[in-house]
Amino acid sequence: MQEEQRIKELRRTLHEHNHRYYVLAAPTIADREFDALLSELVLLESARPDLFDPNSPSQRVGGGFTDQFEKVSHSRPMLSLANSYSREEVEEWADRIHRESAGETSFTCELKYDGVAIALQYEQRRLVRALTRGDGTVGEDITKNVRTIRSIPLSLPESAPEKVEVRGEIILPFAAFEALNSKKKEKGEKLFANPRNTAAGSLKLQDSGEVAKRGLDCFLYDIQLETPDQWGVQGHSDGVHAAVQWGFKTPLVLSRAFEVAQNVDEVMAFLAHWDSARHGLPFAIDGVVLKVDQHSQRKTLGSTAKAPRWALAFKFETEQGLTRLLRIAYQIGRTGAVTPVAHLEPVPIAGTTVQKASLHNADQIAMLDIREGDMVRVEKGGEIIPKVVGVVLEDRPQDSMPHVYATACPDCQTPLVRAEDEARHYCPNAAGCPEQIKGRIEHFASRRAMNIDGLGSEGVEQLWSAGLIRDVADLYQLEMSALLTLDRMGEKRAGNLLAGIEASKQIPFERVLFGLGIRHVGETVAKRLARHFGSLESLIEASEEALLELDVVGPVIAEAVVDWFAQEANRARVEGLKNSGLQFQVVELEDTSVSQVLAGKSFVVSGVFSVPRDELKRMVEQHGGRLLGGVSGKTDYLLAGDKMGPSKREKAERLKVTVLSEAEFRVLLS
Repeated sequence: MQEEQRIKELRRTLHEHNHRYYVLAAPTIADREFDALLSELVLLESARPDLFDPNSPSQRVGGGFTDQFEKVSHSRPMLSLANSYSREEVEEWADRIHRESAGETSFTCELKYDGVAIALQYEQRRLVRALTRGDGTVGEDITKNVRTIRSIPLSLPESAPEKVEVRGEIILPFAAFEALNSKKKEKGEKLFANPRNTAAGSLKLQDSGEVAKRGLDCFLYDIQLETPDQWGVQGHSDGVHAAVQWGFKTPLVLSRAFEVAQNVDEVMAFLAHWDSARHGLPFAIDGVVLKVDQHSQRKTLGSTAKAPRWALAFKFETEQGLTRLLRIAYQIGRTGAVTPVAHLEPVPIAGTTVQKASLHNADQIAMLDIREGDMVRVEKGGEIIPKVVGVVLEDRPQDSMPHVYATACPDCQTPLVRAEDEARHYCPNAAGCPEQIKGRIEHFASRRAMNIDGLGSEGVEQLWSAGLIRDVADLYQLEMSALLTLDRMGEKRAGNLLAGIEASKQIPFERVLFGLGIRHVGETVAKRLARHFGSLESLIEASEEALLELDVVGPVIAEAVVDWFAQEANRARVEGLKNSGLQFQVVELEDTSVSQVLAGKSFVVSGVFSVPRDELKRMVEQHGGRLLGGVSGKTDYLLAGDKMGPSKREKAERLKVTVLSEAEFRVLLS
């Protein structure tokens, strides 16, 4: 009993000191004292395994391997944000919010951390689950790795709710990033590219002990409560202040990193401050996030399919660097598209070291007259993808020669082609170009398609080099005995790969269709094609005219689909996948329809109504109607609420689209 009491006391004390050190930055004991207390706890816990607690401070050091990360549905979707790159766009957004919101509107202003979104779920005031954003609907459970991040509380005080979800961003500070790369450099290993990617990769490591060494940090700012009013959380700012009281590290620990603005002028002052002050931060940000503060107004404003209408991400102007262009190389994508790539002398830009940059296409190279050996200006487009934007002509070497664009594929030597209406060159050897084939296999196995764990670019390259795969259909013929002949492929890793391939046979038809890699067919188009035609057989037989009946399909997509299925090699590939047991037919979901009174009719829903806009959209579909994203000649009805923009109404009237009020819509249903 004495041991149990001491263990509880040590855990409470160490949690408190962790909070003081990593959240408040105000430690009250020396590191040596902390380590002594932790060592005592570890010793006592080893003697009392019956008292094991996954949220003990001793678990911060990690340890043990995770075979895989379970997919878990979010309690509420984790939507992305609409982006803005100018102050004029911010003003327009704020004006629209003021028009469509009831009463005075205030805005929260906070930093846009360049990290990894996380959702932390607490039950009985204890951390039970940590989920990545994933696709916004389903994330991956990385709880074991997240427990090693010392600024994340493993248990909450009695003043906190028993059940709460807190969302935020996991980041890798510059100091930790540089320390990791220093160790890499000493070992002669390839350096990490940037803090954000390193943070994301760290969270997916199988060994939580290694994660604990990475130096990850976390800012938490979004509180999800079942009864927010009970806790005095009526707005976003209330939630942030409550999170501080419950032990979370929030933006409030930084000067001016979180403010509530009452008008656009105050918003602009916040943007102006951080446009300059961001350079002094110890971690990377790529902008500022603006949100409507009050939850009641957010509910009125609603969301689009991808992003809330009450929030906006403002991106700062891109940073530039000056460096030498060493050589121009060429990459071949899965569609055969050729991308010229500049290999550069390393240059620091926006907190990362850039060594490669996109040159886009032949026209861009010719327009800027880019040559090997030039001093060039490089910027990070959207602070993510580096690109060459200019040449310092006065520094050009005297023996410089204009660059001659490639005429043959660097991988298979097939002559490149370029259509009159396209900016890029293409390698037409789709069936025989190794880089294209490997790219298609990698796309097929990707998370948004077949989601085959452990089969990224390195895995595909290894299987290809060993001669085990030459097409996506070959994945389903892999055997354990063949895999075990590969380097670094033990029985456990091979078993996980085969299990992932087997599990992919249950992926729905729409994602299989996306995974096939038909040019111009993205996720949205694949979903609509699958649901419209119902099966692969029907889609294969569809003419261009039949495809054009869908509002998301234009002549280019229709031609691409028909041409793809007309090729014998593609038909053989599909047949092989079908024989392997993949889903090529839409599985009917539970019927939620109420009637077919709106069957064959298409709707655009816009404005503010007596109920959330999503509810009206759901009613349209439940009564057999179809939703469109914008007013066009294919629109039958515009369901118009209050404060709808005049341009939609004007376009509807010009195209003779019937405009309905909410009351008229309900009459139509009855």
